Amino acid sequence: MTTATADRPDGPRGQEPQTEVAARTARHWRRHLSNGRVALAEMMGGDTEVAADGAWVRTSGGRSLLNCGGYGVLITGARHPKVVAEVRRVLDTNPVATRLLLEPEVGRAAAELVSVAPAGLEKVHFASSGAEAVEAALKMARTHGKRHLISMERGYHGKTFGALSVTARGVFQDPFRPLLPQVSHVPFGDVERLADALARHRGESCVIVEPVQGEGGVIVPPDGYLRAVRQLCDAYEAFFVLDEVQTGLGRLGHWWGADREGVTPDVLLVGKGLSGGVVPVSAALATPAAFAAFDKDPFLHTSTFSGSPLAAAAAGAAVRAIREDGLVARSRHLGDVLRPELDRIARAVLGSRVREVRGLGLLIGIEFTVPGLAADLLVELMDAGVIANHSLNTSRVLRLTPPAVLTDHEVTVLLTAFERAAHAVLTG
Repeated sequence: MTTATADRPDGPRGQEPQTEVAARTARHWRRHLSNGRVALAEMMGGDTEVAADGAWVRTSGGRSLLNCGGYGVLITGARHPKVVAEVRRVLDTNPVATRLLLEPEVGRAAAELVSVAPAGLEKVHFASSGAEAVEAALKMARTHGKRHLISMERGYHGKTFGALSVTARGVFQDPFRPLLPQVSHVPFGDVERLADALARHRGESCVIVEPVQGEGGVIVPPDGYLRAVRQLCDAYEAFFVLDEVQTGLGRLGHWWGADREGVTPDVLLVGKGLSGGVVPVSAALATPAAFAAFDKDPFLHTSTFSGSPLAAAAAGAAVRAIREDGLVARSRHLGDVLRPELDRIARAVLGSRVREVRGLGLLIGIEFTVPGLAADLLVELMDAGVIANHSLNTSRVLRLTPPAVLTDHEVTVLLTAFERAAHAVLTG
């Protein structure tokens, strides 16, 4: 067997020049992973991330970047000590379970999660990703005879086949058609159109919706929308799935978007922040009635790493960290500080190029009237020392999802960098 010596991933760590770390990483990505990702990284400066702590990412080039991206994963910041300690403890004892015996970490994590969930959600199915949690919810709906799926235009639920079928974006769906049959998409926030769709499929429908559309551009629906969805699902005997993979666990300044309107869906989906940024984990929280078929037959929907002790330790510790550190209230406070300041800076520097700064808690979107401006600002923010995100379902919205552990000083760092980046976009 011949091995390309220059690309061998062996040798002592931390002893080679950091420039060689970046070069080797790019070679590995080009050869074995995605050339498109390499091109994106080069557009962002071509650096390589090598460490993270709290709100900061450090690179092989010696930079420290304030991480206000991460697609909503880092509500607790990177490597929260409570999460890391629990994961290390389980890593040293029993990281993978037999699945034949009962295992305490998974039970403890489920109880922690239920303790902060909307009333009535008492059953938990753990998975590894948000899309997997979506698939579990759609299968629960099928066990109740709900074969017609209704999702929202510009909604995002993942890219596995079931999740992709309810992700209403042709650019992601078209290469993989045919997808699941019997799927309808209605405008987000439009109660009348939802009622029409439900009336056509009375007793057969599963509705899946986000409290705020993150990938859709941080779209906040009218007040009372989720209550109306719950009422319509009851009236038309529909199954109600609330996708809180991005919005849950304090991201909106409440434990859940459901809490803002006092609703309990049949299934609530949680992910991203549930990992604590350490171990991938997601979950579908369900009412006992919705979960009944899964409750009766534990082999009906399974996955090798569903509810692994290591993932469960991360999930339980993340929930405890959010609660004990007061991160839900901190998220609400930081959002109330950041949104008006970002709006003030954006309008002062970019004027009519800014359509709106919006969001709830620490899910913040900045929409522009000019094509390409969001992408340009994303690059300039990176140059100014801040990581942000674009929105997958719209090209004119820059998205900020900072951790709730931001200090007042780090808020100032973010706002200063945003102003610098806005000026750079204007003059560039």
